[in-house]
Amino acid sequence: MNPFKLLSTVFFGVCAAVCVPASVLAAPAKAVVTKPPAGYSRMMVLWPNGAPGPLGTEEGDVPKLYMYPAAESAVKIVGGKKDKKGAELHSAVIVLPGGGYTNLVMEKEGGVAARWLSAHGVTAFVLEYRLGKRYRFPAPMQDGARALRYVRSHAAEFGVAKDRVGLWGFSAGGHLAGYLATTHDDGEKNASDPVEQASDRPDFVILSYGRLSMDPAIPRETNLEGLLGDHPTAEAMQSMSLERRVTMGMPPCLIYSTSADKTVNSLSATAFYDALKRAGVPAELHIFERGPHGTGMGLGLAGLPELSTYSVLVENWMEFHGWMADTEEKASK
Repeated sequence: MNPFKLLSTVFFGVCAAVCVPASVLAAPAKAVVTKPPAGYSRMMVLWPNGAPGPLGTEEGDVPKLYMYPAAESAVKIVGGKKDKKGAELHSAVIVLPGGGYTNLVMEKEGGVAARWLSAHGVTAFVLEYRLGKRYRFPAPMQDGARALRYVRSHAAEFGVAKDRVGLWGFSAGGHLAGYLATTHDDGEKNASDPVEQASDRPDFVILSYGRLSMDPAIPRETNLEGLLGDHPTAEAMQSMSLERRVTMGMPPCLIYSTSADKTVNSLSATAFYDALKRAGVPAELHIFERGPHGTGMGLGLAGLPELSTYSVLVENWMEFHGWMADTEEKASK
């Protein structure tokens, strides 16, 4: 069974999950219109014939991907992989901006990371996913899963390796990325839509100050209302507590947080890391002492020079795993 349909029973009951798309049950609020990130080369609609559970055809009803091809000046080869025509293949990363599932910080938590990845020889995409209050669970998860399937099914066109498609999520986008890392399938091989035949499992995940645990013992000010509604049940929140969803089949994860974050407590990051460690999932955790919520990539922040090393940590981690060409190789080109 589709994992999103299965989990819908937690929120809406069996009949609602089977008979009515979960997003239809969301409050019919006005669609959130999001300004695209700067510098993209191409925009793609994820569902040309309409996303599942549509509530309209406005801008906020149409999930999209904004593409940033790997810069020609950067090294594109990763692990020596080439396509049948001898063209070099490289990694792809889908960036998931934050915004509490009610808006999207498309530039600071989308375009900035995408342009950085492009400059480092990685093809990047920024996902514009559906938001509350108009859309609730599982709409953002459906959009994220579709983005992974879309990139993987178009890998030859984009010049990327099918087994090197990752996610980078910030804040609520970090929660979404973590969810997609825990909940995925191999695709529907007999689907009429070739995109749906591809797997939605990310090959690696970067999680930046995302709320990864809803453990009541961890202090928090909100309950994912943008995703779960104004009065989510304890059962619904528990199902979104990602450390409870960790399995040994998950992809490697890089986790970033700050102790001074008053919006998402860093204990959320450590709880998720501990679960990964227990399951034997490759994981790396970095918690800086200073820095408020929403530091983006940590670049150019007044009074917080140490956070600028975050991009270096991401680069080192991706190089170590072979998802980005290493610095020495770049310098030799």
